[in-house]
Amino acid sequence: MAGLTVDEVHQYVRGVCFKKGPPGTVGAETEWLVLDRAAPGAPVPPARLRALLDRAGPPPRGSSITYEPGGQLELSSAPFSGLGPAHRGLAADIAHVRSALAPAGLVLAGHGIDPARRPVFQAEHPRYRCMRSYFDRRGFTDAGMTMMCTSASVQVSLDIGADTAAAARRWWLAHALGPVLVAAFANSPIRNGRRTGLRSTRQAVWTELDPCRTLPVLRPGADADPADAWARYALDARVMVVRTAAGDWVADPGMTFREWLAEGEPELDDLVYHLSTLFPPVRPRGWLELRMIDALPGEYWAVPVAVATALLDDPRASAAAEAAVEPVADRWETAARHALADPALARAARTCFHAALDALPRLGARHLVPLVEEYTARYVDRGRCPADDIAGTSRPPLRPGAPTREGTRRASAELA
Repeated sequence: MAGLTVDEVHQYVRGVCFKKGPPGTVGAETEWLVLDRAAPGAPVPPARLRALLDRAGPPPRGSSITYEPGGQLELSSAPFSGLGPAHRGLAADIAHVRSALAPAGLVLAGHGIDPARRPVFQAEHPRYRCMRSYFDRRGFTDAGMTMMCTSASVQVSLDIGADTAAAARRWWLAHALGPVLVAAFANSPIRNGRRTGLRSTRQAVWTELDPCRTLPVLRPGADADPADAWARYALDARVMVVRTAAGDWVADPGMTFREWLAEGEPELDDLVYHLSTLFPPVRPRGWLELRMIDALPGEYWAVPVAVATALLDDPRASAAAEAAVEPVADRWETAARHALADPALARAARTCFHAALDALPRLGARHLVPLVEEYTARYVDRGRCPADDIAGTSRPPLRPGAPTREGTRRASAELA
């Protein structure tokens, strides 16, 4: 069978990754660190979680449950028609999981990076073993283990857009909102019991991890056509793993996907799998997947879902957000380090959050207004983020990685 061509890669990306559809479908994914109250410093084996959740039965509203390589639990919602049903559905499934784990002393904790426990690789699937080997060979051992085994996020999935013009506008806005979302929800200032000098250590780890597959697709001066941009990004990214006809998994074959096309005969399944190993902050999968948000404590996971949906799906909120975020659209590093302590990001965030609050009733999600108002008053209107609660980062940050008794004590308390 003949392999793919470059033109066929572009055709697949345009027809599948950027499948057009009017706004309205909402999905979300929440990742959680799992802690054992009896042994807060120990990893929790995924097999133990699976046994408890199998006994409890499937989540009632259709979310899928998977596990990251360090044992983080991931709940991915079904796609829902509208923000209100999406929130109610995922909230019910999170409550189901919490109830199933509680009798065993296990709790779901919302942090962008585990503040106290070191990475422990617990994955069995060959995909993750190959991923670990790839990062080791490429010189990203520490960042790779941190990302795979100790990070957690909230991800929001929204429609591409009704037509080409709408898709291009939503693509730009999703990227331009990225630094504001990183800053407003930064929640990972401590790693291994030490303050890092960052509000979102998780975002910083993603930035330094294999740039060909983790940096934003849309960059200053880049082609405005989102499908072409994503196709080139995928073609120029290194291949992480090849699955052979014999069923073997080969890590880091030493080529980009473009080079594979020129030298071999990758097929459509190979392209689809390659795309699943690319992790930019906005990833097109037939919908837009926003991947830049730290995991959050308690019920606050719903706030970024509500805010991102409102700012992309409500026309009035989108117009306000477009004007607000344009001056800060490239401040990813500033967002990770300073969050809303940066005046420009703080101004943009206030505008965006108040526009989202105004939009929620129009989206049929009035019930989310009190929670988003609470978050806005507690953090955004004060130029703060959850990381400031954890690390006391109103003081000048220490050299990244420098240990403190306070950092260790607070991290241990968070895990207890």
